[in-house]
Amino acid sequence: MEKVVLFSFRGDPMCVIHVLLNGLDMKEKGFNVKIVIEGESTRLVPDFKEEGSLLYGPFKRAFGAGIIDGICRACSQKMGTLKEAEEMGIRVLSDMSGHPSMGRYMGEGYRVITF
Repeated sequence: MEKVVLFSFRGDPMCVIHVLLNGLDMKEKGFNVKIVIEGESTRLVPDFKEEGSLLYGPFKRAFGAGIIDGICRACSQKMGTLKEAEEMGIRVLSDMSGHPSMGRYMGEGYRVITF
């Protein structure tokens, strides 16, 4: 089973929705897939829980499928969404100077793809 981690950096909802949809598609195809919410995409946390938003459904499905590995502590703190992410139950990642470490994922055998 191929291991893939998708890092979502861009704060563009259209980009983030493609990360979520690709993650769900990979999971359905048998990949061991994880999604990390990083950089500017951390500002979209409120959209993940707003029922009328473009991101609500795909995020809810991805979170329910267990493929959202976490959110960057430093970036979500900077964007003002850390507390909201924690309240939603999103795991906070900070093993590389407050950010998620791509090297850790690579060391665990994951292929890293960035968006």
